[in-house]
Amino acid sequence: MSETPPTLSMAEQARTLVYQCSMGSLSTLSAKHPDWPFGSVIPYGLDAQGQPTFLISAMAMHTQNLQRDARASLLVTSDGDHAPLATARLTLMGTVAPVPGEVLEQVRSTYVLRHPEAAMWAEFSDFAFYGMAITDTYYVGGFGVMGWVTAQDYMRAEVDPLVDIAASVATHMNEDHAESLVLLARHAGGLPAQEATLTAVDHLGFDLRVVANGESDHLRIGFPQPARDAQAVRSILTDMVR
Repeated sequence: MSETPPTLSMAEQARTLVYQCSMGSLSTLSAKHPDWPFGSVIPYGLDAQGQPTFLISAMAMHTQNLQRDARASLLVTSDGDHAPLATARLTLMGTVAPVPGEVLEQVRSTYVLRHPEAAMWAEFSDFAFYGMAITDTYYVGGFGVMGWVTAQDYMRAEVDPLVDIAASVATHMNEDHAESLVLLARHAGGLPAQEATLTAVDHLGFDLRVVANGESDHLRIGFPQPARDAQAVRSILTDMVR
């Protein structure tokens, strides 16, 4: 194993997190109390560059706020089983405005795909699609992992190709191959592990929560080559265990 296992860039982690989630906390500038932030829980969609889209009612307070001042931020937080401050989260800052007519149908179709129940609301005359033009983003990946990610880097980054199967890979390994994870922690990670739980996997490697000498520790192990699908992950892990 290399001294520094490969990891996703913060931009890739941010894009992957936003893809995984579908709800966020939208902060707008209050029309009633100028310059005061106003928070709302809101579902969102994504355009091809990972910029959020919203289906909102003209009667909603956040819509009225945006019509006065388009500046806003969206906080997206992972729903993992970690302590809140150890959980990945991303703040996207930008301006929010009605979606132009030339891309309206594309935005509608991708939004409804993520939120099928929204198809009915999209037909109501007082609902409209809005989109955020990202100005900047700030990512926190847990303790000690944080920083600004430029809008350009965020929009150029790719969602991790294993994101849709990562949870099932973790469940399968933890339930059916717990002993193999202990072996990997000992031989690939160099820890005298008694227990090992796979907590995350991406195309560059995987993360383990390890119990060694009665203490809990985190361990990152890189794949010898990137894995682009489930078959590649299975093959790589089998070879590593051997």
